[in-house]
Amino acid sequence: FESQAQLLLETLWAQARVSQPPEGHSHASQQEQAIALAAMFTCFLAPTAWVLAHVEHYKSRGD
Repeated sequence: FESQAQLLLETLWAQARVSQPPEGHSHASQQEQAIALAAMFTCFLAPTAWVLAHVEHYKSRGD
């Protein structure tokens, strides 16, 4: 059992051996980062806001 646990730990804690970034690698601009962040927040917060806006409707359904 200990050898299996050791193998699992070695697998989980393995570090990538990267010496340089990939060819043609470009970083996202600040504008792209802002758009991505806004899209992520919208995807998570819009459904939550909709549910919270309709809580009274859910309470009155009686299901």
